[in-house]
Formats: sequence, structure tokens, C-alpha cells
Amino acid sequence: MMAHHGIAPAAMVPGRIDPALFRRALRAFQRQGSELRYRDRIGIADFSRASRVPRFHIIDMASGRSTALLVAHGRGSDPDHLGWVERFSNMPGSLASSAGAYATEDLYVGKHGLSRRLIGLDPGNSNAETRAIVIHAAPYVCPEIIAETGKLGRSEGCFAFQQSDLDQVLDRLGPGRLIYAGKI
Repeated sequence: MMAHHGIAPAAMVPGRIDPALFRRALRAFQRQGSELRYRDRIGIADFSRASRVPRFHIIDMASGRSTALLVAHGRGSDPDHLGWVERFSNMPGSLASSAGAYATEDLYVGKHGLSRRLIGLDPGNSNAETRAIVIHAAPYVCPEIIAETGKLGRSEGCFAFQQSDLDQVLDRLGPGRLIYAGKI
């Protein structure tokens, strides 16, 4: 899938992902190789896009096929609740999404039910564990909320998915894989 220097040619960028963001994610994927047990799939959260559109992509690295899902961003990233990420923060208490590469870790059951822990691998998300930034389902992530408000609800910085997509996300991005979050 990767061309010379490990960067995918434009033709290899899965649909609906900004090519510049995809290249950033691939560079993170290469840079974090020793932190990852598996290199078969990655997740990319394209926070350049509005929350009302599927903007979390699970990419099969062998075939280049991509699945796009709805994902919420943090309240602190969108203080006026307009449906767009305005800023990222790594600060505890910010309630914001954080940009950068994450390694997926183990499952656990918490206040949002079945969830997956994440470890921030970059300076911009190094507090992910302290902040309890995880993957979980939330009732404010669904087409009905979009139909009512034109956008999703917001998390406290977590990658929140609709309940019907959670099993797919947890299974396909099991422990030892990369998630990259950012915007162009």
C-alpha cells in the first residue's frame, strides 16, 4: 500500500479522507511502529469534518478499504456546540479532544459500558490515560440526534461512537493498533 518513503500515493488514499491527514497518519504509523503489536488496520479521526458526517475511518492497510463511522469530539474542542472542532487540548479538565497518535489497549467496563483504553503517543495527547480518553458508545452519537440538531452531541474528549458501531470499532481496532486524530 505504501509508496517510496512509506507515503501512500494520492490514488491510495481511502475515500473521504483528506490526503494530507492520511499522510500524517501514515507517518505516525511508521514512527510508532515499536509501540504497535499489529499493523493490519488503523483508525483515523478526521476532525476537519463536521460531526454530522461519518469522519472516523477504519482502514485495512493491505487492501486500502475504509469504513467511515460517526464519532463525537470533546465539548472543550467545540465550546459553542457548532458541530466542528475548533481546538485541541491535552490539559486535564479541558473536556477537549486531543490530536495525535494513540495506541489501543485493553477493554474494560466503565460508566459508558464496554470501552477500550487508549495511550497517547504524542506530546499533544500524552495525558490521554490521565484524562481517561477512551473509545466508548454514547446515546448522543446517532442519526436521530443529527436529524434533530444538525450535529452530534459532544464527549469529554473521548472517541464516542453510536452503540450499533461500537462492537465493530472495538473488534477491528483491538489492542496494539494505531488511531490517529487530527485536522487539516
